[in-house]
Amino acid sequence: MALRSLDNALPVTLERPKKQAKVAVPTKKQCDSAAVNDENRAPQPIKAEAAIDYISSEDLKPIPDPETSIQSLVEGLESKDWNKVFDSLNNARRFAIHHSSLLLPNVEKVMLVLVKAMKNPRSALIKTSIMASSDIFNAFGCELIHSSTSDAFNQLLLQLLLKASQDKRFVCEEADRALKAMVEVITPISLLNKLQVYISHANPRIRAKAAMSISYCVSKMGVEGVKEIGFVPLAQISAELLNDRLPEAREAARSIASSIYEAFTENEEQKEAAWEGFCQSNLAPTYVQPMLKIAPSSR
Repeated sequence: MALRSLDNALPVTLERPKKQAKVAVPTKKQCDSAAVNDENRAPQPIKAEAAIDYISSEDLKPIPDPETSIQSLVEGLESKDWNKVFDSLNNARRFAIHHSSLLLPNVEKVMLVLVKAMKNPRSALIKTSIMASSDIFNAFGCELIHSSTSDAFNQLLLQLLLKASQDKRFVCEEADRALKAMVEVITPISLLNKLQVYISHANPRIRAKAAMSISYCVSKMGVEGVKEIGFVPLAQISAELLNDRLPEAREAARSIASSIYEAFTENEEQKEAAWEGFCQSNLAPTYVQPMLKIAPSSR
């Protein structure tokens, strides 16, 4: 029997290779997620930021080589690395406390850096810059409001009033301390001119903080200081604040008005009559009645 030609044989059907089942390889992110979501495994603790060490003024030491270090201070303050800025702020405080004569030529730049740092979202920079403000106030006092540094001081004052008005307690308390230090070392007449513009500010909290600083200024001046500044300007400030929305502003206004009353009626036999005549002569009609209530017999 003849063999069949291979050419005439039926074609052989080739089987397609079977698809291999895909095996999902978990990524690191998936593994981490599974580990966290696994009820039988404890979640990994979240790493906390390094604790910030806030140094009190009393614990700041002198700089070993201040003449050389002052040259790099401003550069460090203007760094984009917040850690360098933080360290430089503390160095600025050290200069203010121990080497103020070296810092004085750069104090305007330093105040502008403090303003910038207070606007930073990092709480460490905000609080340290406020602490630096207190040290600079104590070091330079009235020198800060001279014409050459007046604009920088104005910006710094506004930021301190804003920070003192915040809800963050540790920032608010630090700003209050800085404002108090400012009032302690700067002459009241010069400072009142700076603070007076804020009693009409749109932010009621800023008005209240400004009023409290003015009240502290007036109480520090005493009777003779009130007479020196003038009864009328202080009475107008007080009268405007007596109708403020916030109780802190109203309380500060009453304190200011009481100081004015005591100074104005010091040598008057008819104190209440003299006070009434003063208020009617120098205040708008809507302000007279609230101011008359400041008299002791009306309280």
